[in-house]
Amino acid sequence: MSIVRFGVSLEKELFEALNNYTSKNQFANRSQAIRHLINNNIVTSKWQCNNTVAGSITLVYDHHKRDLGTRLTRLQHHYHDVILSSQHFHLDSDMCMEIIAVKGKAVILTELADKLIALKGIQHGKLTMSKAD
Repeated sequence: MSIVRFGVSLEKELFEALNNYTSKNQFANRSQAIRHLINNNIVTSKWQCNNTVAGSITLVYDHHKRDLGTRLTRLQHHYHDVILSSQHFHLDSDMCMEIIAVKGKAVILTELADKLIALKGIQHGKLTMSKAD
């Protein structure tokens, strides 16, 4: 991979915002911050264009909720073709966290995540997607 250097002109407010973003996120320099912002934009574009992406669905729930485990498993089996793996964690005596690794079309992953998060008993859920290529 070759590096290309170029100059950028910004309004003072945007320049200050970039400096704040760089230090807040502990980037070594503005170039790394700009690379990160461009990559995030590419990922978001792929997500919105329904490209193939990879990601994770994180769920937090009380495992005592009636039939929740069964409903989670059943729903995941309907989407077996996009689920790579899942890992279950015991946060305490009641609460569990499940992280499901996924890869597929962005719209399908969003559909799966929405259905899982909507299950009665899920206290928190989040889908995170990244580029797969």
